[in-house]
Amino acid sequence: MSKIPFPFAAFVDQDELKLALLLVSINPKIGGLLIRGEKGTGKSILVRALADLLPPIDVVADCPFNCDPHDPTNMCDSCRSRYGKGEKLPVKKIKMQVVNLPIGATEDMVVGSLDIEKALREGIRALQPGILARANRNILYVDEVNLLPDNIVDIILDSAALGWNYVEREGISVAHPSRFILIGTMNPEEGELRPQLLDRFSMSITIEGVKDSNLRAEIIKRNIEFLENPIEFIKKYEKDQEELRNKIIEARKRLTNVEISDGILLLVAKLCLFLQVDGHRPDIIITMVAKTIAALFGRNYVEPEDVKVAAKLVLGHRTRRGGFLEPATPQEIEVAFDRVLKGIKLKSEKRDKSAKRDIKALLSGRGTGIPSSGNIESLELKGRDTRIPISGFGKPDLREEIEGRIPKETDIPIPQRDREKSKKKSRLGLGKLKDFFREIFSTNRIQEQRQRF
Repeated sequence: MSKIPFPFAAFVDQDELKLALLLVSINPKIGGLLIRGEKGTGKSILVRALADLLPPIDVVADCPFNCDPHDPTNMCDSCRSRYGKGEKLPVKKIKMQVVNLPIGATEDMVVGSLDIEKALREGIRALQPGILARANRNILYVDEVNLLPDNIVDIILDSAALGWNYVEREGISVAHPSRFILIGTMNPEEGELRPQLLDRFSMSITIEGVKDSNLRAEIIKRNIEFLENPIEFIKKYEKDQEELRNKIIEARKRLTNVEISDGILLLVAKLCLFLQVDGHRPDIIITMVAKTIAALFGRNYVEPEDVKVAAKLVLGHRTRRGGFLEPATPQEIEVAFDRVLKGIKLKSEKRDKSAKRDIKALLSGRGTGIPSSGNIESLELKGRDTRIPISGFGKPDLREEIEGRIPKETDIPIPQRDREKSKKKSRLGLGKLKDFFREIFSTNRIQEQRQRF
């Protein structure tokens, strides 16, 4: 098999997964992304394509931990000591890579092994770097995460949350930075993660095979073309790849300048209370994801629609009411968002008239504009258990039917629909994301005529 990765820009459909991958690559502090789906849907191919898309990084040339030479907060003890003494650290550029975690990995393989006698004499140099060391500032890819031992998953999630890997043996403690983009995949048919571990993933998304015959034919065509002549195939998408790479760089620069109002924070808090989501972590992550969405779409402020998009990426796997309620379905989040939004008056001094008009159109389901103007409309999210279109709800009276079953008080759970009878797809209000990818991936872009099921 060719080691040349399939171009991210050439990947057909799965736009919601592309968005989630872009968000964690722009802002790794969001945390882990869990991709659930049937086998053969291209999960691992798209993850490896992301690494090739991302811009190269500067690292300390003689450091085994890929320390950032410009950020002392992301340095091991040795590099920080040299930096503090005024030593000029040797720098080299490297491409980001995908570090795979094998299913049979042991704890020492993951965190690294420590020579106790050497540690007493030489400190951090006694540590034999493990997988978490190689993953620092790269992508850590965990395939079949549901099949890993719980203690290994705990270690990885702790490192992802803290940004550091701590190795402790016989009273000796050594630490090094371990800030990585965590992406896990799993096939639910092979077993689920424990809720405690599932909750530690910041975002989750469920994908399934493409149902449109034209799109499936295009998938076959592109894969055959890539296998027969990968070099020529990649050249066809060089411009698209570069444009998307620049958008990632611009969004990273803009992210720190994105403002979020008190009204938006109140919206996030009320939404999580209404849905009875456990803990405070979801509120924080929704806010971080919403800011990243705004940065990706070229805005310096967060709109309510960003919160709705973020909520559907963040809450789809969260426990509710102490585990007595199933995670919220996309249509439950949609209805809850609309109800909470009606009770909040949001200031809009920073928005020009066109932005106000566009966001009103978006919230009414008639989204206009393109991502470059800061608008987001609708994107299909193949929900965890449900397949009901949010935009229009598939039939005129379905929204009223669901709203009629939702209690007025926020301390009463939202009734759930019969998931087994539901066969339609849910939709995620993400703005004209398909236009966004269509604009970027202009080369040989096929005409999408999606048949809605």
